[in-house]
Amino acid sequence: MSAYRRKRRGGNIRKALWILLILLTLGALQQTLWPNARLPWTDRAEKEAIGIIVPPPGDPAEAVLTAVGSYQGSPDISMNMGQPLFTEEERLLGEQHETEGYESYADLDALGRCGPAFAVLTKATMPTEKRESIGDVRPSGWHTVRYDDLIEDKYLYNRCHLIAYMLSGENANPQNLMTGTRYLNISGMLPYEKRVADYIENGGGAVLYRATPVFLGDDLLARGVELEAEALRDPEFSFHVFLYNVQPGVRIDYASGQSKREG
Repeated sequence: MSAYRRKRRGGNIRKALWILLILLTLGALQQTLWPNARLPWTDRAEKEAIGIIVPPPGDPAEAVLTAVGSYQGSPDISMNMGQPLFTEEERLLGEQHETEGYESYADLDALGRCGPAFAVLTKATMPTEKRESIGDVRPSGWHTVRYDDLIEDKYLYNRCHLIAYMLSGENANPQNLMTGTRYLNISGMLPYEKRVADYIENGGGAVLYRATPVFLGDDLLARGVELEAEALRDPEFSFHVFLYNVQPGVRIDYASGQSKREG
C-alpha cells in the first residue's frame, strides 16, 4: 500500500471517529439538557417501530397496508395511535365552514376508482329526507354475487358511501361510493358513522372527517378504508382507523373483485 493510500485511509478513519464522537455528544447533551426532546432520527425510528405511517417513495397504499398488516379477525385497527392527520389548512377550512359544513370528493381516476373524501360535518350537512336508490351506480370492482349461508343479507358487496348518507346527505354520487363487503359496511364503517352522527346531533359541533379508500397498484377493489375524524372544538373526540374490506369465509381477488369460498 502506498504512503498516499495509507494517509488517505487514516484520514477517513479519523473523520468517521469524529462524526461518531459528535453524534454521541449530541445524544448526551439531549438527554442532559432536553430529556423530553427527540432528535429527528430517533423520532423517525420510533414512528417506524410502532407502526405510525412514515410515507416512503412509491405507492402510498403500500405504506398503509404495511402499517396495518393483514386482517386478524377484527374489522378495524387503530392507526397513528388513533390520532388523525388533518393539516392546519384543513382545520382552518373547518373554522370557515363551522356552521354550514363543507364536502369535497375526488374525481374518479382512469380506472373508475373513487378517491379521498373530505368533509366538515355539521347538522346542516345531514339529510332531511329519505335516501333514494343508488342501484344504478356500479363502483370499480363491482360484482353482484351471493353467499346465502355465509352472509346474513346474502350479497357479498354493498355500494359503500365513503361519507355516510346520514352524515353528508350524498345519495347516488359515484365519487362517494365504493365497492365494499357487507362486513366492511356494517361491522367496519357503520359504528364509526353512528358515533359521529350521535356526537353532532347531541350538540358536539362540527367534525372534520376524511375517508380514504386504499387501492393497491391497479386493483379495482380497495383493500380497505382509512377513516379519520376530529371534532373542531373538542380534541378529545377523534379517531383514526383502518377498516378492512374483507368478508369472513370468502376469498377476494382485489385486482378484479372476483371472489370464491375459502377452503
